[in-house]
Amino acid sequence: MITRINKLKLLGLVLFLGLSINIFAQESAAFPLWNSIPGSIKNETYKEEPRLDDKGNRTGIRKVVEPTLMPFLAANNATNNPAVVICPGGGYAVLSIDKEGIKVAKWFNSIGVSAFVLKYRLPADEIMTDKTVGPLQDAQEAIRSLRRNAAKWNLDPNKIGIMGFSAGGHLASTASTHYLDKVYEVKDDVSARPDFSMLIYPVISMENGITHNGSKENLLGKTASDDLIAKYSNEKQVNEQTPPTFLVHATDDKAVPVENSINYYLALKKNKISAEMHLYQNGGHGFGLGTKGTNTDWPAACKSWLVANKIIAEKPTYLFTYFKGNGEDGLHLAYSSDGLDWKALKNDKSFLTPEVGKDKLMRDPCVIKGGDGLFHMVWTVSWTDRGIGYASSKDMIHWSKQEFIPVMGHEENARNTWAPEITYDEKSKEYMIYWASTIDGKFLETKSTEEKGYNHRIYYTTTKDFKKFSKTKLLYEPGFNVIDASIVKQGDDYVMYLKDETKVPVQKNLKIATSKKLTGPYTQASAPITGNYWAEGPTAIQIDGKWTVYFDKYTLKKYGAVQQTETGWEDISDKVSFPEGTRHGTVIKVNPEIIENLKKE
Repeated sequence: MITRINKLKLLGLVLFLGLSINIFAQESAAFPLWNSIPGSIKNETYKEEPRLDDKGNRTGIRKVVEPTLMPFLAANNATNNPAVVICPGGGYAVLSIDKEGIKVAKWFNSIGVSAFVLKYRLPADEIMTDKTVGPLQDAQEAIRSLRRNAAKWNLDPNKIGIMGFSAGGHLASTASTHYLDKVYEVKDDVSARPDFSMLIYPVISMENGITHNGSKENLLGKTASDDLIAKYSNEKQVNEQTPPTFLVHATDDKAVPVENSINYYLALKKNKISAEMHLYQNGGHGFGLGTKGTNTDWPAACKSWLVANKIIAEKPTYLFTYFKGNGEDGLHLAYSSDGLDWKALKNDKSFLTPEVGKDKLMRDPCVIKGGDGLFHMVWTVSWTDRGIGYASSKDMIHWSKQEFIPVMGHEENARNTWAPEITYDEKSKEYMIYWASTIDGKFLETKSTEEKGYNHRIYYTTTKDFKKFSKTKLLYEPGFNVIDASIVKQGDDYVMYLKDETKVPVQKNLKIATSKKLTGPYTQASAPITGNYWAEGPTAIQIDGKWTVYFDKYTLKKYGAVQQTETGWEDISDKVSFPEGTRHGTVIKVNPEIIENLKKE
């Protein structure tokens, strides 16, 4: 059982103007796998040592005495991430822990999988009473450790897999076929069976003519019995309980013959176990994540396999709602798979024509996916009306009857209701609708003739059903003319992205305020997060662990974006492309089938 765990060092946790920003992939210091290593022999002269290249760079580790796990936790808000124990290769003589461990763990983090690099003991009579089971003991305990600590590390205990490269592939396949072997005393009933396995140019067999002789001799010795050879020839140990498996091998592998993977695959097929195998024309042995040739494709294939087997969720696509011109023709939609390149749907024609309000416009369309599974949309209907538009949809194609909600109808001196947005509070199961309004006679200290008397503050109402609404209240008074508020949940905070509308002295930029409650109070606005240009209509979303804010560079007649980094905000406007004429919109994640159906319109 694990009793000593070093405190996780959270990387990428940076404070920006008092705001906790995105947590990037969390790499912690390795911690000991065992309190008391089973079957160990104390040997003071046997010391761990690095393997170095001619430039002094570490390429591996030899003579492992104390096995460890090095966690790389997925950087997201999920509480049930899949996880993988990674077993580096090296012929059971060395561990290629950097190329086939740490680099691979970081790749897993990029697709939302937590990874744990296992520094397992290499078979050695000098420190083990039975070197044939030493690595398996470590692999079993690693899997059990992840399940025991699933809540602490936000893991799904039913999605714990194992990956191995070369001899590490032999260990991973051994863990997948010998998980019931009682190779050490276990004081609980936590299972050591991997839920899935990924074997990359693996050693599978110990049989002469197919095995990797170095791995065989290091694990079993030079005089291994036929029974022992058969026991650790894992293609012979596959049964109907063996985990689903993903295999990769190069045909020209001269170190570990491709037949190792082929025979294991055939055994899986015979036992009706879900399996996928990728055999490449070339690549040799030890290509890791791939550097050249077709073998560089295997990580993408592996990701697709994980999606197909429901180990990771299919990456969502992104939908952008926007208007064009003055908003007279209605709702426009664009989509993206990466959050950078946005393509218009329906040849950039309107999906919904506005029908309500004084001017029957559909400006600033904001859409969210609600707790009821419906898409809810609000929009600006007029330059001077005291209400907003509302409609809902199951598929973004067929919409409910448009309604006019008089959110400022009670305020005779209200001049407008602009840029309404919705945020759903999962805790209270309520929707908060909020917008910018100028009420003549209020906040005179910031009234400016430069803005034609407009002097906005943010107001809100709440509802559970879009039929009954709470009394309208003031949401945010920052001490300046403010519009275009957009609120998202980031960790434990609600983060409001807003536009400072001040013209004298000129601001016209985006800022941030935060609160522990959706309805506030919100903090003082931050310094600008946008540059030396006029920006409005912010909408924020987390993509690949990074918060991205899109906005309308309205005086430049183009769209822009900034992205949160470890040190602040980076302008990435040169990396994004939107349909020509895109104005003030919102971005949401949607299932791919939503986009596919919209493409048919």
